[in-house]
Amino acid sequence: MLKKLKYYDYTLIITPLILTAFGLVMIYSASMVTAVVDGLESTYYLKRQAVWFGFGFIGFLVTCIFPYQYYQKLMKFIVIGVLIMLVSVILFGTNVNNAQSWLKIGPMSLQPAEFAKIALIMYLASVYSKKQAYIDKFTTGVLPPLILTGVFIGLIIIQPDIGTSSIIFLIACSIIVSSGIRWKHLSILIAFGMGLLLLVAPSMVTDERISRFTGAYQPFETPDSDGYQLIQSYVAIGVGGLTGEGLGQSVQKLGYLTQAYTDFIMAIIAEELGFIGVVIVIGLLAVIVLRGFFISRKCTDSFGALLAIGISSMVGIQAFINLGAISGLMPITGVTLPFISYGGTSLLVLLISMGVLNNIAMNVRRKEHETESQQDNADRKIKQLNRGGKHGKFKAY
Repeated sequence: MLKKLKYYDYTLIITPLILTAFGLVMIYSASMVTAVVDGLESTYYLKRQAVWFGFGFIGFLVTCIFPYQYYQKLMKFIVIGVLIMLVSVILFGTNVNNAQSWLKIGPMSLQPAEFAKIALIMYLASVYSKKQAYIDKFTTGVLPPLILTGVFIGLIIIQPDIGTSSIIFLIACSIIVSSGIRWKHLSILIAFGMGLLLLVAPSMVTDERISRFTGAYQPFETPDSDGYQLIQSYVAIGVGGLTGEGLGQSVQKLGYLTQAYTDFIMAIIAEELGFIGVVIVIGLLAVIVLRGFFISRKCTDSFGALLAIGISSMVGIQAFINLGAISGLMPITGVTLPFISYGGTSLLVLLISMGVLNNIAMNVRRKEHETESQQDNADRKIKQLNRGGKHGKFKAY
């Protein structure tokens, strides 16, 4: 075990933990007034997130050590377990903000859709790694895994949770594109997807969903309703300037920006820590994403490579959608900012995913070291043989 420690990627250990610790600070800053107004302790949301961080850190350590190759053997149990959770939340879930996305288990609430992200990443990485020999065949190599992908997305849309289902769809696309699929087959999938979207779009259009678009792209036409949240986000970002008003000095969190500690926490970061704080957070998230892609390129095992791509894509896509919402580039979908926003299940899944990514990185670096050691030994033997030849024995060519 001690020998393995030197092979871990400490960038991928330190960076997520720094982001999570920073997230705890910002959650307290953004939520303490809301908590007091609601009759709770000022540290209520901080303590709850800290408990989830404890569970997530344990999961992080376990998945760092647990060999990622074994997930392929456990795939049936993982997929069936998550499917049961997704069906259970539809039948017995708790409705929050017009979405039945939560399972109440004692004092804790779980969001099964978050577990569906990592489960689907593992499933697609496992299946497409096994189909590499015939990945160019559409009906046998490409199509079968997409059926279960559709089931996952469908069960999440029913809740309804459009934000998470969109993330899962985009993650699946990133793995499929990276699996070696032919461009011809990719074109077929794109055409099918667009046709399906046109078919189901009329049934998905509701006044609430239309308001999300008008609120995002025409916020000042409805400043007291649909556009209110985004306008308050603009105010927070604008007031922050370059260096911010100072930690804890946000005005928007005093009831102007609704639930500022969840998906709009970056607006509070911008107000309190300014453009510099925002750039640092985005930079640390970018380090995780780019490091994950780098590991996937170095990984010689197709399952590990696709798994690393899926996890990196999950962090990058989720961050992009969240930042797009607070800046008005995309409709507000309630997607949390990775590692930073309040949300226990999201943090738990992200830390577990980081552990898996670290285990892949450890295996990659260990194999590289073993290869280098073998090469060094071979070079050393050749030099010894050459020296022996100079003394009248023989020379190696």
